[in-house]
Amino acid sequence: MKISGDHWIDDSGRRLVLRGANLGGDCKVPVRPDGDTRFKEGFYEGRKVSFVGRPFPLEEADEHFGRLARWGFTFFRFLTTWEAVEHGGPGIYDEDYLDYLEAVVGKARDHGLSLFIDPHQDVWSRWTGGDGAPMWTLEAAGFEPSRLFASGAAILNQEMGGDYPRMVWFSNYDRLACATMWTLFFAGDTYAPGIGPVGFDGGTSMQQFLQGHYIKAMAEVARRLAKYPNVVGMDSLNEPSVGYSGWPDVHHRGSGTSLGITPTPWEAMLAGEGLPQDVEIIGIKGLRRGKVGMARLGAEGVRAWKDGVDCIWKRAGVWGLEGGKPSVRKPEHFANRSGLSAADAFIKPFMKDFAKGIRAASPDSARFTLFVEGVPSAGRPTWGKGDPENVVDASHWYDDLTLVTKKWRGWMAFDSRAEKPVLGPKAVRRYFARAMRDIKTWSRERMGGIPALLGEYGIPFDMNGARAYRSGDYSLQEEALAANYDAVDESLIDTTIWNYTAGNRHDRGDLWNGEDLSIFCRDDYDSGRSETGDPLDRGGRALRGFVRPYAMATAGEILEMRFDTRRAVFTLRYRPDHAIAAPTEIYVPEVQYPTGFSYEVQGGEGEVKRGRLFVTAGLGAGEVLVRISRD
Repeated sequence: MKISGDHWIDDSGRRLVLRGANLGGDCKVPVRPDGDTRFKEGFYEGRKVSFVGRPFPLEEADEHFGRLARWGFTFFRFLTTWEAVEHGGPGIYDEDYLDYLEAVVGKARDHGLSLFIDPHQDVWSRWTGGDGAPMWTLEAAGFEPSRLFASGAAILNQEMGGDYPRMVWFSNYDRLACATMWTLFFAGDTYAPGIGPVGFDGGTSMQQFLQGHYIKAMAEVARRLAKYPNVVGMDSLNEPSVGYSGWPDVHHRGSGTSLGITPTPWEAMLAGEGLPQDVEIIGIKGLRRGKVGMARLGAEGVRAWKDGVDCIWKRAGVWGLEGGKPSVRKPEHFANRSGLSAADAFIKPFMKDFAKGIRAASPDSARFTLFVEGVPSAGRPTWGKGDPENVVDASHWYDDLTLVTKKWRGWMAFDSRAEKPVLGPKAVRRYFARAMRDIKTWSRERMGGIPALLGEYGIPFDMNGARAYRSGDYSLQEEALAANYDAVDESLIDTTIWNYTAGNRHDRGDLWNGEDLSIFCRDDYDSGRSETGDPLDRGGRALRGFVRPYAMATAGEILEMRFDTRRAVFTLRYRPDHAIAAPTEIYVPEVQYPTGFSYEVQGGEGEVKRGRLFVTAGLGAGEVLVRISRD
């Protein structure tokens, strides 16, 4: 498969529709010690971990890949983390993990499945409330990881256990530790010039130290996987943040996306110095975000920094002591004066360096496609002439109201870009489709007409109080997933759903910060539950919501594709390219047609083989219409 214009084609020239999943949600945490974010034991032993077995044990790979292929998935976003590769220290790579990674990728190849590697992160690292970077990166900045929670520099499930609030992990983007690390990673040379790592050799700036080690670690992954033709490329970084970069004033509150305790940069810095602050709590007020209360951030005398190490922003001159008391000296220190968007000013230069690094890792790595993402709260980069080629816009989109509240209503959503509610079932579905089309529009108009991939979208399965786990009825989840996939069909965007977690459990979810979005559940598997009776479907959840017909490869241009879930009627309309000899190939899943299916083709002929419909356009036909329905 290769890129042609704004889409992918196979060796026959057919246009591909890529559908797959993220593998998997628990790749964010180690296997040893048990990285479930509810557990604190071993958490602060950051160098003594192993990710071998994520996303699943090697001996289970054939079963999982066989199941995913049966569900019509052909393309995967395969998660790794910087921590998984380089947790032992700068330049020390976990060879056992890299061996395992190669072996699993080889298994995917054996099943005819393609993938790209996603170096995943959320809010920088596990010690700042998410996943991604090794613990030593925090230490290099001068932080003491074991004091980040107590000082208010991070909110951690590992420290709070069952008291951890629902879906609050992303509030760490406004906390001191995460915001500082992202500022240093992307803009340390701008906002902390001349300041190098603490306790590590090199003498380079923090930006050069962090980016240099990250790119070298991912280049090592690229070097290992370059010989596998089913690895089509690498993502530069999952959902990057620019931290404080571009922040207009250190007294300004909030990035615009946080919920929970939301400090200004100055409040966060003071709390990090052991000076507790009363800070606003941001919540859902009516149908909008707003202040819902106040809370104390930090603890008296507990600093986020190592003993004897000053706050890095004090060292950078943002603040100092006046009469023994902290005082802001440069309130507009982080303001963006480049005239560019945050994504173009700070992230795009990194993406170009990343592309150069992974493509130089070995001669075969030059073929790697670069998948790029913007900042969820600060926009996406532009792309064009002179920028690296062979690039895909791998943006994400979620129905935020369902994701955060863990409730599916169907008649209400929240447009996060317009900051307003969407009311009415038809309006909700129009909004879903428009949001996905907007991703493609940006890729076409602002990124030089490159392909777009919806790299993440999905629903929580524990919605409405996890009622489905008690009743075994996943019909609500089917409805929510179908609404998402209807929009996918209408927008004709390639997708990888979030996610498939082989270790998902009803009481543990995806093992990370209370999230539970996996389309597979080990508890359902162990109980023998199969929605179709087929052993390969065992453990799958709400299959009818996402396992549905689609045109996998089209000998021409798709004009329309849709699926009526209630009546199980699939419609495909395309303009054939008569220069392509191979037929159009349509996936027709048994779960939607348990007693078989019938079809009609206008403008061509069809043939059923191995659960798929192959359509050949008639000589001279200007348009082909295909309809599939239940027998």
